[in-house]
Amino acid sequence: MLHSIYQQWLDGLLNTSWIEGIAVVFGIISVLYSRAANVLVYPTGLVNTTLYIYLCMESWLFAEASVNFYYTIMSIIGWYAWADRRADGQAALAISRSSVREWWQATGFAAGAWLVLYLILACFTKSTVPVADAFASATAYTAMWLMTRKKTENWIWWIITNLASIPLYFSKGLVFTSFQYIVFLLLAILGLIEWNKKLREQEAKS
Repeated sequence: MLHSIYQQWLDGLLNTSWIEGIAVVFGIISVLYSRAANVLVYPTGLVNTTLYIYLCMESWLFAEASVNFYYTIMSIIGWYAWADRRADGQAALAISRSSVREWWQATGFAAGAWLVLYLILACFTKSTVPVADAFASATAYTAMWLMTRKKTENWIWWIITNLASIPLYFSKGLVFTSFQYIVFLLLAILGLIEWNKKLREQEAKS
């Protein structure tokens, strides 16, 4: 069993297309910039998301294709928000924590997105994994929404997304992408730690 999975993983890596390879590299670069709260997360992320729209459509991961389209739009919005500067040159948008109300809003948004995406996939597409595809996409929608607002909780939602995406992409033969999400998972954990550290430093200064 383990040998079979390993062999499938190895074969998938060896057969990775150049499009998937470029998308993965820029995805990892983007997350590294995100961890550092650097605005370059967005232009590098745009390369990743536009390529994944094509890859997901080709693999019939329709909800994941939609989430990458959403990433593309939100990246433009986030790029503008993160690049905005106050008169003293400091970023206008600071890292912050979600309130209890914002937590409920994010959870409700994720649950609603999951239901809507599942119904669309199950009723109107040929998706073979509507539940998993919809769940990974719904949590990613939520994570991206919180990231554009510099909420530390975006990393928690990215962790959930990554855990769901690893087996999802592996099952579709996008093995290098599945590996990417393992890297993303580790970076998301480090990102959560890093942003909490930055937030404590902000609070100490204020």
